[in-house]
Amino acid sequence: MLTALSIRDVVLIETLDLEFGPGLGVLTGETGAGKSILLDALGLALGARADSGLVRTGQAQAVVSVTFEIAAGHPARILLAENGLDGEEGEALVIRRIVKADGGSRALVNDQAASVALLRDLGAMLVEIHGQHDDRGLLNPRGHRSLLDDYGQIDTRECDAAFRRWRAAEAALGGTRDQLELAARDRDYLEHAAAEIEKLAPRPGEEDELASLRANMQKGARLAEDIASAAAHLEGSEGGLSLLRQAARRLDRVAGEHDKLAEALAAIDRAVIEASEAEDRLAEAAEALSYDPARLEEAEARLFELRGLARKHRVEPDALAALGEELAAKLAAIEAGTEHIGALERAVAAGRADYEAAAAELSRLRAAAAARLDLAVERELGPLKLDSAKFRTVIEPLGEAQWGAHGRDRVEFEISTNPGAPFAPLTRIASGGELSRFILALKVALAERGGAGTMIFDEIDRGVGGAVASAIGERLHRLASEAQLLVVTHSPQVAARGAQHLLIEKSHEGLVTRTSVQALDEQRRREEIARMLSGAQVTDEARAQASRLLEAA
Repeated sequence: MLTALSIRDVVLIETLDLEFGPGLGVLTGETGAGKSILLDALGLALGARADSGLVRTGQAQAVVSVTFEIAAGHPARILLAENGLDGEEGEALVIRRIVKADGGSRALVNDQAASVALLRDLGAMLVEIHGQHDDRGLLNPRGHRSLLDDYGQIDTRECDAAFRRWRAAEAALGGTRDQLELAARDRDYLEHAAAEIEKLAPRPGEEDELASLRANMQKGARLAEDIASAAAHLEGSEGGLSLLRQAARRLDRVAGEHDKLAEALAAIDRAVIEASEAEDRLAEAAEALSYDPARLEEAEARLFELRGLARKHRVEPDALAALGEELAAKLAAIEAGTEHIGALERAVAAGRADYEAAAAELSRLRAAAAARLDLAVERELGPLKLDSAKFRTVIEPLGEAQWGAHGRDRVEFEISTNPGAPFAPLTRIASGGELSRFILALKVALAERGGAGTMIFDEIDRGVGGAVASAIGERLHRLASEAQLLVVTHSPQVAARGAQHLLIEKSHEGLVTRTSVQALDEQRRREEIARMLSGAQVTDEARAQASRLLEAA
């Protein structure tokens, strides 16, 4: 609910602070007093285009603030939370718009900077403005389907879920087909590459083993002569080890004759031991570095094949085995693809059938709700002096490309203003007064299903009086039991219905013109309604009639 409106330096308004209550609030005043300025100011706070022409002459900026009381679970609260602007629980929502005389504007929500787009979104959730030139709300065909669904209490969640399942199945089918088509185009390559790798049968770590083996054999080929020569000097009857042993035997016979001979024998014994170890190490080295030309050639050929195949597939040699497994898996997927595609096609068909069944049920429910709504609106047209008019809710099937989560129906409200005249959209009504009354009739019919917390009707009673004005007042009063209503009116019958009455006046002080707004007490209210009845000269008869209207209301 809108609770307060504060305006500073907007056109003719210097300072204005208004408070609003629940129910029906009426705004009256002489033509040209500035009622439209209030609506312009409110629209500015709710995201309308900022125009520096709204800034009062001689001032640097204009400021408009609006305050709303909204429940914790209200969609506006959710939107604020999504934008990081949610305040304390139970805290009022304050929207402020500042427009500078030299151009530019600022928007704040609860004293935090916000975008104008956010203001527009909040405004759509909080306030409905209905006037002769309003091209949103009830006049926008894009919202008619949701209005009908709300009226008929039609739950679209099952259709929504079925639509998502169907589309998900289609996406899975399309993705799998694309993958299989791509794989099938490369099938010859996959088969050849997989067979090539399978034939080579590479092992992880094999390249290092072969490289090490080749390096050792190449080293052995280079060192074989030196190893053999060294071994020859140690081995055999004329080798160094044999000569050392012979010398040890001869000294062993005479070592006891002198200490130095014993020491010499010990030294030769140690030399024999060391030489024996050297002989063993040479034998081991000869075996480790054994050079086999056939084996070296085989290792080099295998290493060449491994590295060549790895370069061909742009991988490391150790990754060839894993690549072979991957290629085999792709080939297996191609083979199994037909069966998988079939399962996905069946899922798509089942998803489509579920969606079409859910959408058909929505269409049936909408047709029934439309019939009830048409009758409800028709009942409102007569009292509003639209006896010859007809209203209907048109439900047409959409093309498959336009099917969606909310079904496959296009919904639009149409009217015929005269007998025999063709039906046409609401926006085709030429008369502003007729359009406003049609909006009121439709809004009354839809009222039981709720809407925005605050509704504003701008001069909905223009061009009518008497019984029609009374009917309008009665219906506005009825709507006000469901939501807060603010009505700009020239009709005393409507004004008398208000729970709150605001008078808009224009005054002149020299060259300065100001617009002011006052909340009227009972006496001032009777006087204002009397003025609306009689014109500039308020008569006692007009005052008496005003009293009767207030009592009847």
